[in-house]
Amino acid sequence: MDLEVRWSPEAEEDLEAIAEYIARDSEYYARAVVAETLSVSRNTGEFPLIGRIVPEIGDENIRERFIYSYRMIYRVEPKRILIVAVIHGKRLLENISDRFEEST
Repeated sequence: MDLEVRWSPEAEEDLEAIAEYIARDSEYYARAVVAETLSVSRNTGEFPLIGRIVPEIGDENIRERFIYSYRMIYRVEPKRILIVAVIHGKRLLENISDRFEEST
């Protein structure tokens, strides 16, 4: 199964904000986190069910992969994977719950 991987505008903003935050201390690590996140997202298209079901949501189509201390949250759709958010592992998920309704 090789699904197209798309990023929501909010998820793109999340990744940019993470990179900017990390770059304050290290441009090198900021680039490394972005590169690894993009690599994981591409691989998710080949194996969409590899991520675990997000425990706070419990929907088998909403899954997550971990990249360092970040959670890449995505929705498995019939013809694509939609990256919905990239958040720090300690951030509350309730702050992004409205993204699942908006991102169609």
